[in-house]
Parts: sequence; structure tokens; C-alpha cells
Amino acid sequence: MARVYFNGKENLSSTPSLYLPNRVNAAVLKELEKALGGAGHVAYMVEEVLAPEAGVVRFLKGRKIVSFNFRKANSKVLREQLLGHMNEGRHVVFVPGVPNRTKGCISDVPMPFMMQLAALHISPIPVFVGMYRNDIWRMFCTDGTEDQVVVSVLPKLSPGPLTGERVLEAWLECSSEVYAEQPVMKMSVARLLVEGLRRNGKSELIDGMDGSRLPFYKVLGVAMALAKELKKIVPDKRLGILLPPGKGGVIANYACILAGIVPVNINYTSSEPAFKSIVRQSGITRFLSARAFMSKLPQFPWPKGDAIIHLDKTLKGIGMPRIAAWVAFARMAPMPLISSRFNLDVYSGDDEAALLFTSGSSGEPKGVSLSHRMIVANVTQLLSKAYLPSGSKFLCSLPIFHSFGLTISTMLPAFYGFGMVTYPSPLEAKKLNELIEEHEINLVVSTPTFARSMLRRASAATYKSVKYFIVGAEKLQKVVADEFQEKCGLTVLEGYGLTETAPVCSVNLDDACSTPEQPYFVPGRRFGSVGPILPGMAVRLTDPDDDNVSVPLSEQGMIWFKGANVFKGYIGRPDLNAGIFRDGWFKTGDLGKVDLNGFLTLGGRRSRFSKVAGEMVPHEVVEDAIEEYVEKPEGFTGRAVAVMGVPDAQKGEALVLLSCLHSANLPQALDDIRSYMVSKGLPRLWCPREIIPVESIPALPTGKMDLRGCQMLANEALGLQ
Repeated sequence: MARVYFNGKENLSSTPSLYLPNRVNAAVLKELEKALGGAGHVAYMVEEVLAPEAGVVRFLKGRKIVSFNFRKANSKVLREQLLGHMNEGRHVVFVPGVPNRTKGCISDVPMPFMMQLAALHISPIPVFVGMYRNDIWRMFCTDGTEDQVVVSVLPKLSPGPLTGERVLEAWLECSSEVYAEQPVMKMSVARLLVEGLRRNGKSELIDGMDGSRLPFYKVLGVAMALAKELKKIVPDKRLGILLPPGKGGVIANYACILAGIVPVNINYTSSEPAFKSIVRQSGITRFLSARAFMSKLPQFPWPKGDAIIHLDKTLKGIGMPRIAAWVAFARMAPMPLISSRFNLDVYSGDDEAALLFTSGSSGEPKGVSLSHRMIVANVTQLLSKAYLPSGSKFLCSLPIFHSFGLTISTMLPAFYGFGMVTYPSPLEAKKLNELIEEHEINLVVSTPTFARSMLRRASAATYKSVKYFIVGAEKLQKVVADEFQEKCGLTVLEGYGLTETAPVCSVNLDDACSTPEQPYFVPGRRFGSVGPILPGMAVRLTDPDDDNVSVPLSEQGMIWFKGANVFKGYIGRPDLNAGIFRDGWFKTGDLGKVDLNGFLTLGGRRSRFSKVAGEMVPHEVVEDAIEEYVEKPEGFTGRAVAVMGVPDAQKGEALVLLSCLHSANLPQALDDIRSYMVSKGLPRLWCPREIIPVESIPALPTGKMDLRGCQMLANEALGLQ
């Protein structure tokens, strides 16, 4: 029997009020009824078709019921009925039924119900009900397997419009606070790595370069051997890692964690100034790499002398007998002994677990310290929503210096025992497709640009085993999604994340729909959105031009997040941190809006707008329209165009179009683009002023557009400083 914790009794109203919980079970209603003075003081509002679970039905037997039919109910009549009960001295508790829904959804109240409840114009008291397990597997529960239930009565909303949006915002904020207090959030990444690799010792890390297979117990043993060696030779608290996805990169990161050393995975495509900035900001003096990998990047500003620890040489120096002994220890030693030998819990919670640097797409790299809490939070948030059975396999080809590559591709599989198929580059589409098909991979993460390249080289059977093909970092265009569906029968799912949130904030996954038996549902995916906000995250919106002015979730505004997976600030940058944090909320710099099912739809980055003649023009909307219009050569897979803003004496700013498809007759091409945009209903003011031919659109290793590189191309072409 799950234990029920009841919070917020001070928010209970002394006068009859309307209470809106996000979900209930019989134990929740029992506690709420007790707090409200007993059955004689409560009326329960139940929808006829959206029936509650069996335990709730039994609990409600003999109690005062306000029955209504959503499809037939008149809001005015229902309001009068509820007020009648309240005038008789009864509190009214809405009882959410059980709609068709996916795992991990924040609420059992479908969007139409949220709208109708708001239309009652009775100021409600939101009640957040969170159900949790005391382990990392589906920590946020919606399947009845919870160890504890937290019931939180929240402050009564003030009268006014948009009640649904305000209720959802209150639920989400409470969810983030309760999630952060769960016992699992105090666990160390080191302990979770060891427990996961031991528990799933037969799962494998398959290196896609050479086909070698390492069962997880061997991965752990080698990592232990390396950890003990690093402990001797690394004097600093941080160690730079310059390795691609593969057995070397994975083991290097695990070894650092076990040694109590913070891994700093560095972008090995960085320019010399960017690399020097990373070294200076992180304070690292030693680096871990491999000679074979270094030989492939002669242009990289490799550190000199003994600053580099060669992974291959170090493992050879340890020797196979000692490594074999550590493998045996990893497999058979009792956990208390392992915990003692490696001090597994010496760092946890808000201690730094890893350090990453932002891609620097629009400036100098910024250091983001990922705490143990952040990593644990994000993997549990994602696995609370995704259904991946035991034995599932991940394609791990995103760079480990990318937050998704570190947290989701490197840490999560070890925690849960999912097989890992690594490959050092997300660019080699043909090889990636071969690995997916050969190893029957179940989860693939990419960007729309890389995904399109993979599709061009795929057959109808390539993705037969794939359950989730998730893309992020840039907008998923409908034409790409449609091509995947038509050619491979695969639904490409868009998500959204930030280095600063470790990284996943929202993602489209499994879907739910109506059935003849149950017409009401809470969807799990919606094209055009980046999915519902993950459990344990809160979101708020403000006016893009004024952080002090809040806007409703349903209106586009600046996105702010709060949650256990949100970072505390850029290292050594109090100047930046002062402008992006307020009362525990993190300002993302992205624009978006949220619907009543919690789906986030992005409107672009604030920095990707230009103010043309006083009007804010979104670059990405213009780019999408032009991408749909231009004809691309057979086999073309990259970005065709990019929109940049440049100074304009008359209008303040003007848009220019970088294009790798136009090289001649530019005035006519520009006229054609303008005509198309206007025909699509876009303002003429949004049309580019001129076309700048380029060889290719600059991109970062993660697949994101290199905004800084694009702006430099535009400025150089126009003679701007």
C-alpha cells in the first residue's frame, strides 16, 4: 500500500470551494475528504463517460455525486448546479476519470475538460497529485505501482479568464518542487552506474567501428581499472576528454565518475580560440585521448608534452592481468565492498558530475556544470514517459561533448541496462543505417538534417526495429516527417532540450487516441510541437521584451523553466547569470507557448528575430517557407538556406538570405521567393532584401546551424564589421 503525504492544508478554504486535482485514486480522495471535514461536507463532480478507476467508484458509493455529461452539459447550467451545492455548505471536488493516455502524463484531465472547467467561472483551488516510485525505473508513476503519493493543495486562483492555463501552470510548478524532493534525486551517478552495469551485466556495448562487443560487467571492470590509474596521475578535480562515441569514450567517462574526477568532454572540432577558452574556464591541465583518434585530427590544437594521457597506452600499462582482476571484482564483489573501494556516495546531489560547454553557435562557449541531481532527474524524467522494454538498444552516435550524447546516450543506458551501439560520427548515414538494421536498434536520436541524410540512404526495412526516432536541435519540417512515413512507415518524433537542462525538456513519444469504449484521451504526441513538458519540470512565460510581465501559457512568450534538471548558472559568468535567473526560474532565450495538455510549441530563439520597421520578424518562419519553395538537387540533404539580420539605415534591420542553391540571376530568384512568400500569407516586410550565395550553410557538429558562422558570412559579403 502506497503511503500518502498530504501538503498544503493551509490552502484549504474555510468556505465551500471547487477543488481541481490532476488525477486521483481512492486513497487521495479519502485524505482530501478527511481534510475537508468528512463526506457530509463534500460533493463529487463525476463525468458519466470518463469513468474513474474501480477503486474510486467504490469509494464514491453512497456519497453526494454531481453527475454530468461533457458532450451534453451546458456550462451555465452546470455552474448553477455546483454553486447550489456550495451554497448548501459543500465543497465540490472534481474527480478526473481515466482517459486513454500515455505513461508519465502530468494530468488525467483532457484539454476539452480543462476548457469547460475554466468556462464555469468559479475560481478553483488546484490540487496536484504526484505518484512516485523509490527507484529510477518510472519514478513518476501513472500505472498504479507507486510507493508514495503526494497530495498538494495549492493556493486558490484569483477570479479571471484563462483558468485552465493557470491551473496547469500551478500543477507544473508543484510537480517540479515535489519531484526535486524525491529520495532518488539524492543518489550519485557513480552508484547508479555501478548498480546498473552489474544488474545488467550481459547487456552489451557494441562498437560500430570494429564490431567488438563488451558485456557491461567488462565495461565496468575496465572502467574501474582506469579509474584507479587516473586517481594516481590526475592532480586536478577535472579532466578533459577528447574522444568520440565508442568504447573508449564511454569507458573514459565512467572511469572519471568512479574516480571522483569531473569529466570535461571537449568539442574536438573547436577552433583554437574556443579550445583555449574552454581550458581557461574549466581550469583543466590534463587531457585524455587516444593516439589513433588524434592522428585523424591533425588540425586540432592538441596540447603539448605530457598534458595528454593516452588511453590506449594507459590501458596497456595497466596490463591485462590487472584488468581481468578488476573485471572479476566488478562482477562478483559485494556492493558494500565496491562502494567502499570507490567512495560511490562521496559526491551526489548538487555536486558537479560533469562539465559541458555550449556549442558556441552565437558566441564564446559557456560552461554548464551538470550536477548528479540534474543527470539523475533527466534520465528518470525521460524514462517515466518512454516505454522501452528490457533488452532495448540505443544508437549512440551523437558526440559525448553534446549534452544528449552524455546524459541520454552514455549515462542512461548504463543505469537501465539498455544495449549501446556506438559510432563516432552522426554524419555517416549509410553506416548508421546498417548498424540500425543489423543490431535491431530501438532508439535513435538525431537532428532533422542528419535524419534526412539517413533517410536518403534507407530502405523500407531499415527502421523496422525502431520504436523511437527522435530529432531535435532544429525544427522538424513536415516534408521530412512525411518522407519518413511514406518510405519507411516511421513516425519521426520531435523533442526539445538545452545543455542547461541536462538536456531534455519535452518530447513527443507514444500517442493515445479515442476508442469506441473511451472517447476521451490525453494525447502523447502532436506534430508541430516539441512534445509535452517532462514530469518534474515547470514552465512559465513572460513578455519577450519585459521579464517582469507574465503572459498566459497559451500565448507566445519567453520560456522559463524550473526543475531538478535545470542548472544553477554558467561557471565563472556572474554577468550572464544575473540576467537569466529569477526566483529559481531559468530564462531559456527561446520563445514558445503551451497548450492545456502541456504540449510546448516553439516560436524560435529571441536572438533569431529581427526588428524590421518596428515589427519582430522570426527568421525560422521565413527559412521554413523558403526551404519548402526552393528546388533541391537529387541527393541534397543539408540546409539550403539561412536567414540573417543585418543593419538597415531606413528600417533598422533587414533580412538577407544565405543560399547554397542560388548562384546566378539573383534578382529574379529573389522576386520569385517574394511572390511565393506573399502567396503563403507572409507579410512582404518579411521578405529578404537580397540573396548571398554560399558554398554551404555552416553547421555545428551537433547538426545545429552555426549562427555565428552564418552571421560572419553575411557580414563579410556585405562589407560589415
